[in-house]
Amino acid sequence: MDVSARKTDKDTKKAKNKDSQLILRLDKAERDAFVELCKEMDTSAAREIRGFIRKFLKKNG
Repeated sequence: MDVSARKTDKDTKKAKNKDSQLILRLDKAERDAFVELCKEMDTSAAREIRGFIRKFLKKNG
């Protein structure tokens, strides 16, 4: 089996924790700028949005 095709226990656990999606609409220029800035900061857009949601819930939930 190709090493890149193997799933580790950690990968499987991550996949189980993230089993739903939130779809939102935003301006393409804003989205592209956000994604590019995340790349420059060595992070992902999804990671940053999940972090925002967690902080928001902790503060307001």
